[in-house]
Formats: sequence, structure tokens, C-alpha cells
Amino acid sequence: MKKVKFTGEYITLGQFLKKVDLIDSGSDAKHFLSTQYVYVNDEEENRRGKKLRDQDRVKIGKDSWILIHED
Repeated sequence: MKKVKFTGEYITLGQFLKKVDLIDSGSDAKHFLSTQYVYVNDEEENRRGKKLRDQDRVKIGKDSWILIHED
């Protein structure tokens, strides 16, 4: 499982996808989420505005990440 660090209270799913280089721009998030199975904490998720917080887990295909908040 890969670690993704972020600052602030949360990061949106769209921002996460861009941060891990799965999309090139925020506008690509909607299309990506409509064509891929994305799981947040073992629940299917397709909202690009979904707020991800510390210790949330994201799984896409065989890849998985854990969100780590840093000050």
C-alpha cells in the first residue's frame, strides 16, 4: 500500500487522482470515475468531490493507497 501525504483538513477524490498521476487535470476526474472502479474505505465511490481524510484508503484495480495528513 502506497502512502499519499496531504496538508489541510482533507483532499478531494479528484485532487487525489491528480496527485497520484492517474489523471492530467481536474476536468479528467469525472470521466475517469465513470470508467474505473474506485473504492474508498472498501465502498465504491464515483464522486470527484468526495472528501478524503487522514487514514482513508483508496483502491483502484490492483493499486491501493492510504492517506496521511501532515502539518
